Amino acid sequence: MYLILRFNSHIIPTFTSPVLTFDLNMLNTKLRSHTCGELTLKDKDKSVTLCGWLLRARDLGGMTFIDLRDRYGITQLAFNMETHKTQCEKARQLGREFVIRVNGIVAERSNKNLRIQTGEIEIIVESMEILNPSLTPPFTIEDTTDGGEELRMKYRYLDLRRNPVREALELRHRLAMETRKYLDQQNFLEVETPVLIKSTPEGARDFVVPSRMNQGEFYALPQSPQTFKQLLMVAGFDRYFQLVKCFRDEALRADRQPEFTQIDCEMCFVEQGDILAMFEGMILHLFKTVKGIDIPALPHMTYADAMKLYGSDKPDIRFDMKFVELGSEMKGKGFKVVDDAELVISICAKGCGDYTRKQLDELTEFVKRPQIGATGLVYLRFQNDGNLKSSVDKFYTPEDLKKIAEKANAQKGDLLLILAGPANKTRKALGELRLEMGKRLNLRDHTKFSCLWVVDFPLLEWNEEEKRWFAMHHPFTAAKPEDLALLEINPGAVRANAYDMVINGVEIGGGSIRIHDKNTQARIFKRLGFTEEEAQEQFGFLMNAFEYGAPPHGGIAFGFDRLCSLFGGAETIRDYIAFPKNNAGRDVMIDAPSKISIEQMKELNIMNIPENS
Repeated sequence: MYLILRFNSHIIPTFTSPVLTFDLNMLNTKLRSHTCGELTLKDKDKSVTLCGWLLRARDLGGMTFIDLRDRYGITQLAFNMETHKTQCEKARQLGREFVIRVNGIVAERSNKNLRIQTGEIEIIVESMEILNPSLTPPFTIEDTTDGGEELRMKYRYLDLRRNPVREALELRHRLAMETRKYLDQQNFLEVETPVLIKSTPEGARDFVVPSRMNQGEFYALPQSPQTFKQLLMVAGFDRYFQLVKCFRDEALRADRQPEFTQIDCEMCFVEQGDILAMFEGMILHLFKTVKGIDIPALPHMTYADAMKLYGSDKPDIRFDMKFVELGSEMKGKGFKVVDDAELVISICAKGCGDYTRKQLDELTEFVKRPQIGATGLVYLRFQNDGNLKSSVDKFYTPEDLKKIAEKANAQKGDLLLILAGPANKTRKALGELRLEMGKRLNLRDHTKFSCLWVVDFPLLEWNEEEKRWFAMHHPFTAAKPEDLALLEINPGAVRANAYDMVINGVEIGGGSIRIHDKNTQARIFKRLGFTEEEAQEQFGFLMNAFEYGAPPHGGIAFGFDRLCSLFGGAETIRDYIAFPKNNAGRDVMIDAPSKISIEQMKELNIMNIPENS
């Protein structure tokens, strides 16, 4: 027997039987002939059938008009009391979000709405069918809604009907498709890696899953597919990628969710420059194809320079306002706060010399917030008349203030903002103040994009509480070859062969050249405080694999949700995820996480349950 499927002119036999022929067009549903977003004046006088949700209705006596919405757009329906009285009366009984099916004739609208694709036509309805009624929605399903975030998340399936959310997910789809297209053209192979893996001690907290068949033991959900993609390189797959779900049990915020998606990539027989070129090409491709924007070649900035000039390893370079050190100009004048400080630094806010005392007090309170941590703020106003006024005039002569202004490149009408204190803390605080000033001066325009690579990160960072070194990225990151000799004598000076892509002050992607030999990996584990036994127990599978011809390799992972929100000009990633969690990590729509039954807990042996429970 042959079942023959006809795909246009191609006939594909699938199995033996008396010959049956199916044209796939026969399988298409006829519940609707068109969507609500495609009809134009070219379709005038056509008989059409539409399905969708009732967005709004207007009763004008002899006529009733309904805006019918589906995923593709809105079409106006016209019900005439004189010619189709029954249908018109029926239409007047409909409520918002009723699902209906109508048949009618495409006609030219007298009052055109050129803001929408279908705004020149309407459907003169001849018949209507209610496919499903609807309760009154708990919030208006409009572009600008009256529903708060928690309410909309509870009824997320309704929120998804709103244009901004739908458009966000359409943007996500386009980015995913163009990512796959680019990487496929570069000979990358998409490979799925396991979701149930082994818990490891490094990085953020794992989500753990109890094993029923191996009682007392647990899987972990992957924070990334790091070790598996390295094993794929050992296996000779050469170029791997995956749009992959990852999980981290950590504090949440606007750009962080407990489950998130990465564009995860790895290549072998490469050096750092090869990877930067490949994935800079990917980002340029995405900007061009999805946003229609040509992005210039990405500049490179070392981690040391980023921290020195911007107080951040992910600097926003859409605006200047670089740090200027003022220690030599300000110390030794009797101002104890400055004299005792490890570092004195400033930023110059152009055109802000006329800031009022109230505005300056607001900035002072901003830097004194606990999350910023500065003890105070010094300011110097370069007034338009050429006079210099500061908050510390009693310690500095006019000549002193002039030298300070010259060092900071301040001009008439500018405002200098100065912080003093411990070096790292002060740089971080001034970095936050710089971003705040950028926001106040509208210099952080989400329609403009400034991209760069940050390179040469420290390999290790010291944890004072645990009194040991931690990997700044992860323990599989290779050191710069010229720095590896410092690993035992000066670990803090070792630079990683690592790189981050930063766009508009957001870390979008990060990666490194990996360690690919067992002995070097063992040295890193030892410096991180692992015993040989612990290293073997946790990562023995990877170290063993390195003994079977592991090639030089490296890779990168991009935060796909962050990339979507950046392209969409939003500060939160939630609208770019179909069903997100709230700030407490809860899905309020399905009420998860939730308790499980005593029977399930007994079966999993995750707690002691009395037999008579």
